[in-house]
Amino acid sequence: MSLHPFMNLAQAALLAVASAAAGAINSVAGGGSLLSFPAAMAVGMSPLMANATNSVALAPGSLASAFGYRREVSRDGAVIRLLLPAAAVGGGLGSVLLLVTPQRVFDTLVPLLVLFATVLLLIQNLRRPAPRQAAVEGWDLPRNAVASVILQLLVGVYGGYFGAGMGIMMLALFARVGGKDIHRMNGVKTVLAAAINAIAAVAFVVARAVDYEAAAIMTVGAISGGFLGAVGARRIKPAVVRWGVVAIGLVLFAQLAYRHWWS
Repeated sequence: MSLHPFMNLAQAALLAVASAAAGAINSVAGGGSLLSFPAAMAVGMSPLMANATNSVALAPGSLASAFGYRREVSRDGAVIRLLLPAAAVGGGLGSVLLLVTPQRVFDTLVPLLVLFATVLLLIQNLRRPAPRQAAVEGWDLPRNAVASVILQLLVGVYGGYFGAGMGIMMLALFARVGGKDIHRMNGVKTVLAAAINAIAAVAFVVARAVDYEAAAIMTVGAISGGFLGAVGARRIKPAVVRWGVVAIGLVLFAQLAYRHWWS
């Protein structure tokens, strides 16, 4: 369904620009939903519908990012086969959990979820970067991968439920799994994020929780941003992008907290 059969040009432009930026940021650093999610709310959607619509729109964007990283992804089939089933199952569980959460409860939780995602980005920025290695090859997959699969399942649940910051969670997990090269880790991240968002999107569509007009506009933006972000990721310092997203996240948290807790 659509809440905006006569969406004006300014609203459409806001959604397109925000989703394009989100797709690019997710390719480079993670945390793009901290832009596209509030944009969806700004045009009149409830937090729950904005979250569902955002997930539907970002799934194709993640696929576009994966295509941009196709050179890296083609070399990492082993880790994708290890973690993809858990990511998909987690995405489905998270989406169902969101759909059974009362709107009032979710509205109350949204400021905390935004703050959580923002703090993840902040911590990632404050960490001292590892020394750059001249040549980094492959992944050191652990012999006992059960813990890694369980952690990916939990990340998938979070991604299906809210999503902002799940890319940062996956990059941290990949370091545990044995990832060494940030570009190859980003490539795997985009594939798993696409699976999480796609499974969640199916549940949201079936439940009629999606604003299709907004989703169509956001999908176009997310695809263009996701592909261009993946292509440009090798030239951009992820921390530079993340600091901007952290600032936006803190402002958004303050705004949402005031609206839902104190106003």
